[in-house]
Amino acid sequence: MALLTEERVRQMSDNGTRGPVVVTREDVLTPSARSWLREHRVEVVYPQGRGEEGPEGAGKYRTLFGAVLHEKPEHMTHLKGNLLVFKDHPRIAFRGMIDLLEGEIALCQQVCVREGVPALAEELEEVLDFVRRFIRFDVLEEPVGEVKLCGMTPEELRERSHYPEKYYGQSHFLIRYTDSPAILAVNKVRTVVRQTELAAYRAFRDENGGVTRGDIILGLNRLSSLMWIMMIRLKAGDYPKG
Repeated sequence: MALLTEERVRQMSDNGTRGPVVVTREDVLTPSARSWLREHRVEVVYPQGRGEEGPEGAGKYRTLFGAVLHEKPEHMTHLKGNLLVFKDHPRIAFRGMIDLLEGEIALCQQVCVREGVPALAEELEEVLDFVRRFIRFDVLEEPVGEVKLCGMTPEELRERSHYPEKYYGQSHFLIRYTDSPAILAVNKVRTVVRQTELAAYRAFRDENGGVTRGDIILGLNRLSSLMWIMMIRLKAGDYPKG
């Protein structure tokens, strides 16, 4: 039997650079080692043919901490494949924010139609399609690829959101209760986008504060810029009434 300390699992994981830690049934993880594995989201695997994952008693699920389970506990959910994590795992929290953002966009579309700006509701449909792809980007670890929203590149989105008077004749403003329901609804979406971006940072940051999915962070950041541009255009009366 081997006692696996925090120092030992660090070495086994190549200092946490995504390498899984292979643990046999005879090995024992110390509390500090388990804490480090959980904090750095390092995968723990049992070799085939050993312990509970052997041919005679193959487990249906596994966890980041080396456990092999035959049933999925209610307080756990799938990270990918048969790998289970606790429901407060940062990547699960990020996926929950994507779900919330989708709901806010759909509600905003309804408001826009009621307020006579269906053109904005159609633009938001493109946004909704973009947001729905983020779950796929995460689960399947696909790259976001080229970001182009409502015909604008990331550079154009940043430029126009920073200098709205130059492009739309409308300066930056603070929202008030006197603003139209459409402006306030788009602003709500904007705030949820910002919360989703923060959730993404928590989900994909490494131990040094960098991020492993900068493309996801960039996509959400520019989406926030687009929401502000939409608010500016509404304020300026730039959308046709319908």
